[in-house]
Amino acid sequence: MSIHRIKHHSWRDSFAAFLTMSKKHFIVMTRYPINFVTSFGTILLFTLMFVLAATMFVGADSDITFLSGIIAYGFVMFMFLTSTLWDIGYTIRDEQMQGTLEAFYMSPVNRYSNMVSRIFASFLWTALNTVVALVMLYYVLGGMPIANLALGLYILFISIIGFIGLGFIFSAITLKLKESAALLANFLQFFFMIFCAMFFPFSALPDVIVNYISKIIPVSYCVDGFRSVMSGTEPELMSSLPAELVVITLFGLLTPFIGWAVYKKIENMSRVDGSLSEY
Repeated sequence: MSIHRIKHHSWRDSFAAFLTMSKKHFIVMTRYPINFVTSFGTILLFTLMFVLAATMFVGADSDITFLSGIIAYGFVMFMFLTSTLWDIGYTIRDEQMQGTLEAFYMSPVNRYSNMVSRIFASFLWTALNTVVALVMLYYVLGGMPIANLALGLYILFISIIGFIGLGFIFSAITLKLKESAALLANFLQFFFMIFCAMFFPFSALPDVIVNYISKIIPVSYCVDGFRSVMSGTEPELMSSLPAELVVITLFGLLTPFIGWAVYKKIENMSRVDGSLSEY
């Protein structure tokens, strides 16, 4: 009976484990209140940096509403993508450093629930930070376009699900790279920021980069689709919005399964060669 329970988890057990582990992550977060203050300050300064840099190149006849849509909605995608890389992908490294990863793998807990619980608490905090930043952008830039909120929220939701899949893949990479994964996470933040045009239109990039790099990254379509829908403009990467919605939806539905399969593969390899808990 005990072996059967270890191998097969009911949805009640998995959900209970998810709630318990989410509570654990909330407790860890609240033990360091200075992080909350510095997080708000960092987000506001980071956002203000892009706003001031962009307004320097805006002429008197430029559409400030278009500028606010470019910056604000690209920032939303950047925040959630970054949160996924660090809070699903790299926090497994924290478990290794704290010495709790081995104990977790010796318990009959659903591993998927543990991985998702890592980002649940963080997403709530990220959402709060994002709202504060959007309010600041609204007043600094003098407005913000909101053309189709319902469709925009759908694109944001399905994109976040896809980001979680990327987080699983990065968790697998972290198991192998260990401390060096932090360097890769920083690199990926800037890679996506630049080649997915999160703070500027895709037209600002050279055509060769857009055609051979940006267009092969699914995240680019999430940024372009979300920004186009919310701003009420035509998408830049594809000729029609429905075509982009297909790409975004497939990204959101398939990436979590692909990411989890990759994580399980690397996880099993690490358990076999005994490197799962190595520092």
